[in-house]
Amino acid sequence: MYKSITILFIVCYCCYLLFSRQPDYFDGEKAPAVIHFIQDSASKNLIPMAQFSDGHHAFSVDARYVLRNWKEGERTEVIYETDKPNHAVVYLFWGYWIRWGEVLITLLVYAALFQIAISVTQNPTAESLLEQLEGPSQEKKRKYLE
Repeated sequence: MYKSITILFIVCYCCYLLFSRQPDYFDGEKAPAVIHFIQDSASKNLIPMAQFSDGHHAFSVDARYVLRNWKEGERTEVIYETDKPNHAVVYLFWGYWIRWGEVLITLLVYAALFQIAISVTQNPTAESLLEQLEGPSQEKKRKYLE
């Protein structure tokens, strides 16, 4: 039972991932980008920015992400929607498809629901155990008389 619940949960999560990404995977355009470090005016820190062109204009999007270290001049790919190219995102598995916040919340929800399911089914009452051992209380009725 635990395996089937886990498989169902993973399938639902994958369907959620496929249709919830912004910019949209199916309608988005991909373009090559180059990482350049730009100094942030507020914090004075160097921020990795992915610079790309849609063919007409040049754009720069933030490329910071947890557990991702960039080097100056490193090449990558961005995905963007043609009507909003300034909302582009670096197109990598860890960052576009898998986001650490979603993974953390998903694991917490899964663990909570799993614990609720276990606590509900763990200690059945004596009446329900007897009912399960006896089997169906009614005889099967035939659909048609002989």
